[in-house]
Amino acid sequence: MWAVSAPSPVELDRPETDEQTDEQTDDLTFVDRPWVTIVWNDPVNLMSYVSFVFQSYFHYSKRKAEKLMLEVHNEGRSVVSHGSREEMERDVQAMHEHGLWATMEKDPT
Repeated sequence: MWAVSAPSPVELDRPETDEQTDEQTDDLTFVDRPWVTIVWNDPVNLMSYVSFVFQSYFHYSKRKAEKLMLEVHNEGRSVVSHGSREEMERDVQAMHEHGLWATMEKDPT
């Protein structure tokens, strides 16, 4: 007869700090806050091309794609997608592959 033993639970000490950061004071909000992909204005791509990329990659309607493209053009940037860090990394990579300048950051809202 075989006996199987389960590993014992291990307690880990949390590091003690004098200062509380935003991450420590608002753990759930910080962790759960989605990321955003931002497309930035550039002097290279035509506005029609940027709108086309938004329609073809994100499957946005022509109206929404043009609205976002105009934000990029007029304001210098536009938030084009929201989601997990991994999803936004994928979207940023896709925008780079289409020749657009894009970055990601934590959603400030």
